[in-house]
Amino acid sequence: MTTNKHREPEPEEGERLMNYGKEKIGIYRTYASPLENVRTIPESSFDGRDNTLLGLDVRVRLEGDKFFKNFKEADNTDLVATDTMKNFVQYQLGEYDGATVEGFLDFTGREFLDQYPQIEAIQLSADQIPFDELDVPTDDGDFEPSDLVFRVSQNESGFGEVYLTRGDDGPQIEEQNSGITDLQLVKVKGSSFTDYVQDEHTTLPEREDRTLYVSMDIFWNYEDPEDCLGEEPQRYVAPEQVRDIAHVMFDEIYSQSIQDLIYQVGLRVLERFPQLESVNFEANNQTWIAVREEIDGDEDVRVLREPARPTGYQQFSMDRDDLEEQ
Repeated sequence: MTTNKHREPEPEEGERLMNYGKEKIGIYRTYASPLENVRTIPESSFDGRDNTLLGLDVRVRLEGDKFFKNFKEADNTDLVATDTMKNFVQYQLGEYDGATVEGFLDFTGREFLDQYPQIEAIQLSADQIPFDELDVPTDDGDFEPSDLVFRVSQNESGFGEVYLTRGDDGPQIEEQNSGITDLQLVKVKGSSFTDYVQDEHTTLPEREDRTLYVSMDIFWNYEDPEDCLGEEPQRYVAPEQVRDIAHVMFDEIYSQSIQDLIYQVGLRVLERFPQLESVNFEANNQTWIAVREEIDGDEDVRVLREPARPTGYQQFSMDRDDLEEQ
């Protein structure tokens, strides 16, 4: 699925595109600071994260005019090796005492700018590597999550990105992007797709009730970029809460299309979190194809198969004006 999670800035007219960096820096930390005291919402039971095991897949991008001579003149005197970037990022995870992905990226970016004056701007992003808690038996015969053993998850993951520049009063966040990626949802019934354009090229049958399978990336931007750091937990939006809003809306509404579903999820996210400026979506339609329906006279029983390529996708952005119009 295409994704807009890395927002590469377009160079201004007359300026060249010039940056370099390191990606896929996998790092893990045990017993990071827990995320606590987040504001709860009706759609989610999430109220914090232990961060007993914190895993990140980090990407770094550096900008600065002094790097031009490396391209033009093969002069490496101001070049920070990408291997050095990797080592620098890994070291900083041990120094960071906060609890969020975005907070770590901001902390590390400021350390980069302090260490290397030739860097004029830095973008750092990270996918949080998800882990599942595993239940173990207790002495009284019940089960509870182990605080020692975890399973690497294939589920959705949190995402964060910050873009820092040098301001008059020190480093400042120019842009931020937070998200939940690879969210995959299946609804066995309660979704339709009808009334679309019908012409000589249309072969897709209308469906009053279908099984819907959609994968989705959801991103959000704060009105105040500093809120993404989690230093004020009540103003931080946890990826788990946005994930749960998507789950609940998928369950609650009889969607007329994936576009309809996206819009309703976006409205609810903006309603629950007034500190957000906008919400952005990338969705991919992976709906299974029915090969048998109404088995033994039961219209809810179906046999389905994987869809053939190509698949449809949707990109959509929303802001507070959409909420006010409702």
